[in-house]
Amino acid sequence: MANHSWVGEFPGGITVCDPNGIILEMNARAVRAFQDQGGEKLIGTNLLDCHPEPARTKLQRLMEARQTNVYTIEKAGIKKLIYQAPWHKDGKYCGFVELSLEIPVQMPHFVR
Repeated sequence: MANHSWVGEFPGGITVCDPNGIILEMNARAVRAFQDQGGEKLIGTNLLDCHPEPARTKLQRLMEARQTNVYTIEKAGIKKLIYQAPWHKDGKYCGFVELSLEIPVQMPHFVR
């Protein structure tokens, strides 16, 4: 992610893949989050191989349908918002981006 220096130290994980699921880029936070699975060595591998069933099949369907998927998880007392969405360049589908953002366990919600 050298082309966009702000992304490297962004306080959330950013992982980018191509239409086939091949990981193209990971920022520093994503590399640290997936260190046990290989960290930076995951770049060039298929992200579907990183997901157990049934998550693998669900992600594959989302990528094929080019649908956004948003949910929260909690692990070791840390709650995260996971945002997976297709990305495009010049209107052409180019793959998926996953944002992983730490959020408070209790968070204000505003209806405006």
